[in-house]
Amino acid sequence: MPSSQASSADAERLLARHLAAFSGVTVLVLGDAMLDRYVHGDVRRISPEAPIPVLRARTRRFVLGGAGNVAENAAALGARAILVGLIGDDAAGQELSATLQGRIGNGLVRVPGRPTTVKTRFMSGGHQLLRLDEEEPEPPGPEAEAALLAAFRAALPQAGVVVLSDYDKGVLTDTVLHEAIAAARAAGIPVVVDPKRPRFEAYAGATVITPNVLEVTRATGLAAEDDTGAALAGEAARTQAGAEAVLVKRSEKGLTLVRHGQPPRHLPTRAVEVADVSGAGDTLVTAFALALAAGAEMPEAALLANVAAGLAVAKPGTATVTRAELASALHRQEVLAIDSKVMELDAALAQIAAWRATGLKVGFTNGCFDLIHPGHVRLLAAARAQCDRLVVALNSDASVQRLKGPDRPVQSEAARATVMASMAAADLVMLFEDDTPERLIRAILPDVLIKGADYTIDQVVGADIVQAAGGRVALIPLEQGHSTTGTIRRINAGQ
Repeated sequence: MPSSQASSADAERLLARHLAAFSGVTVLVLGDAMLDRYVHGDVRRISPEAPIPVLRARTRRFVLGGAGNVAENAAALGARAILVGLIGDDAAGQELSATLQGRIGNGLVRVPGRPTTVKTRFMSGGHQLLRLDEEEPEPPGPEAEAALLAAFRAALPQAGVVVLSDYDKGVLTDTVLHEAIAAARAAGIPVVVDPKRPRFEAYAGATVITPNVLEVTRATGLAAEDDTGAALAGEAARTQAGAEAVLVKRSEKGLTLVRHGQPPRHLPTRAVEVADVSGAGDTLVTAFALALAAGAEMPEAALLANVAAGLAVAKPGTATVTRAELASALHRQEVLAIDSKVMELDAALAQIAAWRATGLKVGFTNGCFDLIHPGHVRLLAAARAQCDRLVVALNSDASVQRLKGPDRPVQSEAARATVMASMAAADLVMLFEDDTPERLIRAILPDVLIKGADYTIDQVVGADIVQAAGGRVALIPLEQGHSTTGTIRRINAGQ
């Protein structure tokens, strides 16, 4: 039976459509709001008082951190964000609140006597020299909890998804977690949790939990270093929390998605260059949550989040990823996926062997495919329906000239291969120099050999080879009124 799994290029196009829907999504972020300060300067000497560098400050800047960075990322990705958290009645709290500047909905609750959480990083030449944390990680008390939950419930009707951003700074108490998750689920709103608890029972009822390797190992006691371990630890964490799914963040090893009753999905990292991992987890969680709210299935949401996180770690400091940057990255991935479909024989045989190792049936068809027309599109779609993966072999330019004459092909073999690789139906594209694809058919031994119904089986090159190997031949009815020769004739007649 044909597989429903999309090709890489199809997946990137699907992710881009979900990205376009972000503008209609509101994410409600509840958690530990922080202010991240950066002091940049030069180090030119060592202190005479102690063996430490002396930083001469040049510039200072501050950005939203913690749960605030999740909200900032949501806004950068084109969504609307509402931030609910606690701040102190102090200058840092005023600074944090002012940073929202109307871009992010303000659900912050002031607690007199409780300091606003501030992380100050002292930087020189792009490197951190020291980080100073100012915080009060103790629970805020019943009155602050009630105010926090009131702000959360007031904003909930506007939300398409809830993110609980836990940095273990005392805001997400047992009471707050229980009440917030229950309210969101009662309203039919998915809840994504970025956890910090040593165990995950407190997040009971969440839709998805997104621990990193250290967090999931600490919570379950299971090592999550390789794919198998990550899957086992993820399932144990899912059971522990009673969640629908767990997305294990594995740094340079990518992601592992574990869902009840489904095989685990392992996604390799998309990072090209790592400058700073600060806030990259927030970017990943935000993109994942927004994609879910935009209608993506969990594997699709994880793919999109993976791309976003790869962009985030390439930026210095606590950084956000914009919708334009993510759209551009998805486009690049689509182009790379198209190019990667075109293979020489050795690479093609390795790919086909990998498909067969997972039980997939391989189909094969061939032709010049000089100018793609509706007849070609329907033929390819029907061919793909006969198998799980479709190999399309194209006559080289020299082969086309021998078959069609000196004026053909209209498009070069490189252009024809690129166009064919962009077709959703084609999973692998090859070129052959001979007049027929018999040599490729002998090497591949496809499970299904597919041609148009203008042939009979005894006229199909390689039919005997495939049938002798236990495969079959499928003849596809052609779309009448469409041909490359006819198209060229009409073009020439119009000149």
